[in-house]
Amino acid sequence: MSKESGKNAAKYIVNTHPGLFEKDISEPHIPCLMPEKLELQLEEVSEAALKERIQLRRVKAAVDMYDQLQQAGTSVSLETSNRLLDLLCFYGDREPVQATPSADNGELEAQEEGVEVRKQRRSVWRTSDTACTKWSEKNNAERVFSLMPEKNAHSYCTMIRGMLKHRAYSRAIDMYTDLLNNRLKGDVYTFNALILSAVEVKNKYAERWDFVEDLLKEMAQQNIQPNLLTFNSVLKVLEQCGSLGKSLALQTLSEMSALKIEPSLATYHHLLAVFYKSATSARGPTDIIYEVLDEIEGKNFYAQDPADTNFFSNAMRICLDLKDVQLAYRLHRVVETGENWKMMGDMSLQATYCGRFLKLLCMMEHLDIALKWYKELVPSMFYPNSDGMLDILQALDMAGRLDRIPQIWKGGGRGKAQGCFSGSQECWARTEWSPAVRETERLLESQAHNVVLSI
Repeated sequence: MSKESGKNAAKYIVNTHPGLFEKDISEPHIPCLMPEKLELQLEEVSEAALKERIQLRRVKAAVDMYDQLQQAGTSVSLETSNRLLDLLCFYGDREPVQATPSADNGELEAQEEGVEVRKQRRSVWRTSDTACTKWSEKNNAERVFSLMPEKNAHSYCTMIRGMLKHRAYSRAIDMYTDLLNNRLKGDVYTFNALILSAVEVKNKYAERWDFVEDLLKEMAQQNIQPNLLTFNSVLKVLEQCGSLGKSLALQTLSEMSALKIEPSLATYHHLLAVFYKSATSARGPTDIIYEVLDEIEGKNFYAQDPADTNFFSNAMRICLDLKDVQLAYRLHRVVETGENWKMMGDMSLQATYCGRFLKLLCMMEHLDIALKWYKELVPSMFYPNSDGMLDILQALDMAGRLDRIPQIWKGGGRGKAQGCFSGSQECWARTEWSPAVRETERLLESQAHNVVLSI
């Protein structure tokens, strides 16, 4: 973690103060390893200067240069206008947020916190201006779009995706209608974004599916080949279509197979989300999770969809709900296959996966086996939170092995100190111990007190 923090800090310094690193003393000279030149070089009013500002992601400067070109009567090419639209629509007409070391380091520290706190902080870290701002009417993107003397399919598709990204769903649908009315052809990425918007623009389950089906028919009419993300988008919508989604999800998988499109981990994640909504539904008469494990065992996966990293933690949740430890072992073998461990996601998702796995082991396995896995997982893969440590303490209590508490306390790090120390006290208070063991307890209490003060 210290090494990663150092890398993030160095990256921040280089990107924030590139002027301090202009002297190149490296031999041989390797351009890709040098910091990017972030200062504007062209000051004259020209299309080249506009391109430079777009390349450097200077949103306001690019808009100002575009306005100066318009005032001077200088025409801007369609390609450059589209690049400006790309910039405005992606960032929501706002300057991009600069990454800071505190945000990166915060994620490394998140593993030491409780699940709920971790989720809340993760949502804050990953919320940028591009995610939290809504599309405003008559913004610069719409103004530039209206000033363009010529528009092509790329122009319309960029506007549609930008409006959807920034939650202007009704305006995006209107823009999609204009695309069709102008007899222009969309692209697969725009249709994928429109499919995902079904949950926002339609309330009833049947209406959502009708909306998705109409989009798929339009893709077929325009000879646009669906890709993996198209089917994953459909499955994600079906997660929120109730019982209707279960029959249509299997039909969607059949369509994928017919087109020879291999599912990704996100595909299986969405499929499981359709059939296993909660612990109650996990006890239903479905064997989908077992069929999914049969399908993915022995395979290597690589990132193809941002939701790929959600699969393992969600699948382990289902194993925990089913209380099926053998299924959990099978799932963990998939993680250990090849480089599939890279698909576990960030430290928060990895901690969630390991925490659920360890909880299931404490519930269903012999104590010695649970402790063997505890030693393997902690601290190499995660630090258990307070709930996880309490699960271990309860397992020790049930097996009458409270003498192992010092070993567990030492291995689990400091993150659990506040939440579980009272639990360990309760366990110890119910048992008669020798003076030597009581002295150990006193030392542990003193260490825990010091840890709490240092947090």
